[in-house]
Amino acid sequence: MASLRCRRDPCGVVCLILTYFSVFYADYVVVQHVLIPAYSGSVWCSLHASAFNVILLLLLTCHSKAVFSDPGVVPLPDTALDFSDLRSQTSRMSERGCQGWTVCSRCETYRPPRAHHCRVCQRCIRRMDHHCPWINNCVGELNQKYFIQFLFYTGVASVYAVLLVGSAWLWRIRSERRGSEAEDTPTKHLIVVHYIILLVESVLFGVFVLVIFYDQLASIIADETPIEQLKNRLMLKERDWTPPHHQTTRKPKLALLREVFGRGSVFCWLLPLHAGGPAVGGVAYSALPDYDV
Repeated sequence: MASLRCRRDPCGVVCLILTYFSVFYADYVVVQHVLIPAYSGSVWCSLHASAFNVILLLLLTCHSKAVFSDPGVVPLPDTALDFSDLRSQTSRMSERGCQGWTVCSRCETYRPPRAHHCRVCQRCIRRMDHHCPWINNCVGELNQKYFIQFLFYTGVASVYAVLLVGSAWLWRIRSERRGSEAEDTPTKHLIVVHYIILLVESVLFGVFVLVIFYDQLASIIADETPIEQLKNRLMLKERDWTPPHHQTTRKPKLALLREVFGRGSVFCWLLPLHAGGPAVGGVAYSALPDYDV
């Protein structure tokens, strides 16, 4: 399963390398060129360095969890499905109260409601949100919490880095005005280049993850993944179709968030801990219209 959850997708591998390089580069610039020169001999140097590295540690832990965790892969059947008997099988499933289940012609398996096929992973994923190259994995029912936590700590680290670089830059300007700056010009220019690169990296990643973070929370509260939203819009355009009943009788927002982040304390939502098993009676899937396979 490890090979499935971390596929050799060239785009995903490049994004993983870029992610880890950006994190370690930011840590190097903040500690070596921001904190040590500006806060040397002060307790603030240790405090800021510790806080920034704790944030990066949580970021990397959440990212690793999102990369290597099972997103909710639908297991393959022991024997191949007989597609000639599909209609009778579907009717028997409906009689047993399994409405909303479909058959994936690619995986050749039954899949529960709200499961979709990922062309990159080549498997069906329960409540699939999207395939994210930055984690080289799908974002699904079982690892969405870690993905959102990764977005959150990336945003926090980006804001923190911008504030630290800004304060260090102001410190250097004041030092030059007092005439206490003794660095030679090439070294000073190199440090300024590091500042600019880190600022650009922090702003780009910060804005990027902020948009995705908002989109993730909005889809959870709406109880509808982006794939489901797109299919519903297409069906509304194709024919006079009303959205499924669950959209008018949604669960409370807090209950929807707890399904993703866990039923423990809200403080635990910030930690990359196992969210716990589903509620008694299994995972509660909302009804969706039957789509053609």
